[in-house]
Amino acid sequence: MADPISIPVTEDKSWQDLANCLGVDPDLFFPERGASTREAKEVCRGCVVQGDCLEYALANGEKFGIWGGMSERERRRIRRQRALARAAAASARSATA
Repeated sequence: MADPISIPVTEDKSWQDLANCLGVDPDLFFPERGASTREAKEVCRGCVVQGDCLEYALANGEKFGIWGGMSERERRRIRRQRALARAAAASARSATA
């Protein structure tokens, strides 16, 4: 039986070949606590796969670093908003059923 709380792992990573960050020092995207994320986000700005990168991080529960131009705090906010939207949609469906 499948684990009901497992996080889906996105296998297709072909988008990474098109990323602006390809060849950039990975340390830039994992700054020390309290350090600026500006430079990493600047690399992400205008990247053609920024959305793919962000969705990968969200789907795989990436807890550290800049992914898709967003910090973990920003990604947490998106996950919360999506969870609330799913709950509201489920509630609306059950109210009309």
